[in-house]
Amino acid sequence: MRRRDFIKVIAGSAATWPLATRAQQSRLVGGFLSANGVNTNPPTTEAFRAGLKENGFTDGENVTIEYRWADGRLERLPSMAMDLVRHQVAVIFTAGGSVSAMVAKGATRTIPIVFATGADPVRSGLVASLNRPEGNATGVSNIVDLLGAKHIALLRELAPGVHNLGMIVSPDNPEQESQTADLKAAVHAIGQQITVLHATDGEEIDKAFATLGQLKLDGLVVAPDAVFQRRRDQFVALAAQYAVPTIYYAREFVDAGGLVSYGTSFTWVYHQSAVYVARILKGEKPTDLPVMQPTKFELVINTKTATTLGLTVPQTLRATADELIE
Repeated sequence: MRRRDFIKVIAGSAATWPLATRAQQSRLVGGFLSANGVNTNPPTTEAFRAGLKENGFTDGENVTIEYRWADGRLERLPSMAMDLVRHQVAVIFTAGGSVSAMVAKGATRTIPIVFATGADPVRSGLVASLNRPEGNATGVSNIVDLLGAKHIALLRELAPGVHNLGMIVSPDNPEQESQTADLKAAVHAIGQQITVLHATDGEEIDKAFATLGQLKLDGLVVAPDAVFQRRRDQFVALAAQYAVPTIYYAREFVDAGGLVSYGTSFTWVYHQSAVYVARILKGEKPTDLPVMQPTKFELVINTKTATTLGLTVPQTLRATADELIE
């Protein structure tokens, strides 16, 4: 089932699922619902635990976190969400994209939900507005879907010879239309075109890069997607194989050998989400917690990869980069 059709099914079935009340237990219980796998990005999970601890909650001591990992199999999310509801958790944290949050919101109208998403939570229907979320959900939006123009500008500054751009998106991503429109607008503004390539799994990622080679595209933007995050080593290897300068939305790609990334720190997002989880555990309501947005973005460049591609990192980027990986 395609991801967008899957979301419609979840939303439509919400009314038939039982409501739940906050757990009345000696030790508070929280839920952690992620579309990712447990080993997709361990530092983010540690950042979440650290955020809880800094705000008075230690997993295994005065709070128990029930973890549910879908490992990329989105069809598992509904049963996992309902399992957390049956556990009567006090709050559910959702990660791995907007799908997890929408599934959780469909599963309960009463248990508070704290989401971490790169999408616009208003447009996706998670909240009524950023300042006044209403309902039972709030969280952190790292707005990576809205950074297309910046990604294009950075890629062109780092690789001035880039003229034929490509973009890889997942057609199953509910935000893919806005991602594509944002990139096309940015590219058209500088009088160029962009070729959109689609991929939903490892085999299709291989095919997308093969197409990129056939079309002689000389620059690539990778759109935000949970599937892509799990396959970052594959992206980095293929970008090296086809010798194409590529910009990513998260530093984890650059840590793995990718060229450049620009976006919000995922560890910051998980840490800030934990702050909201802790505040809710202390009795605050989601309606009183505005959706947080980042105030700082990090630019990370792998200079070794740049050299391999025959690129010289300009002094302007060296000066402004948050980190240069040698």
